[in-house]
Amino acid sequence: MRVLFCTDGSKISYHAIQNFYNWMNEFTVDILCAVDWSFMPDNVAVESANFTSYCTNSADSILEYSEKYLSELGLNVGEKIKMCGTAVDCILEVLENQEYDYIVLGSHGKKGINKWLGSVSQEVSSVTNVSTYISKEKNYRQKVVFAVDSSINSPLVVRRCLEDFNLKDKEIHLVTVFEIPEYLFLEGNIDSSWILDIEKKQETNAMILLSEFEKILDEYGLQATSKVILRGNTSAEILKYLAKEDIDLVVCGIHNHKKMHKFLLSSVSKRILEIAKSDVLIVRLNIQ
Repeated sequence: MRVLFCTDGSKISYHAIQNFYNWMNEFTVDILCAVDWSFMPDNVAVESANFTSYCTNSADSILEYSEKYLSELGLNVGEKIKMCGTAVDCILEVLENQEYDYIVLGSHGKKGINKWLGSVSQEVSSVTNVSTYISKEKNYRQKVVFAVDSSINSPLVVRRCLEDFNLKDKEIHLVTVFEIPEYLFLEGNIDSSWILDIEKKQETNAMILLSEFEKILDEYGLQATSKVILRGNTSAEILKYLAKEDIDLVVCGIHNHKKMHKFLLSSVSKRILEIAKSDVLIVRLNIQ
């Protein structure tokens, strides 16, 4: 297992790799530090020898500290990568030239010198075809939510996570959402028995769906702590559940068609990534 850890030296980036480490089985981690000059005002000359030397020394210090930090966690450190340019471009260039199973990023949404671990984490997760682990704060690494649906890819996402992550003794929540069709609220729909019948069928199908995922957990010797059926807008209901249950990690899946040039996040995954305080794992399924 090979992981790319992207850091700007901030605490949240180290919290991200520590959170990831507590979920994960053995892996080798490469460290990337990008010297991003894109935020500098136009009147600052990056060609200045002193400025260039300062940035280079800062990156070296971050990489040195990161290697020590990861080694103390007991992780196997591979390459230390220092690059100059916008953070997104640097990360994507590394991913294009080397193969990784996961990328680990922190996200704090700050501006200025620390800006790239905010918006950058979202942009990278939107365009890369590598599974991405994004963290916003240090957590207890005990509660995980699988947001599942009836798509053919959802079981593949869950299996991929169960194979790579160590979920023994963790709280596993299986959550699915069925949306209430807007046409049920159109004027003139007064047959309440018909509406209730539709909702009952939806709930029955949701229960069957969760049972299928429970069987997958059983294959790996795991049990679901809870099976939850939510009703309403998918992203809004999942976000409410994450906050209510103080969830540490939510797993979402994306299906990549390799012939496409851009792999956009679904609206649900994007909104969860933007708002949730939980760590977010975007699992990419590279299918022809």
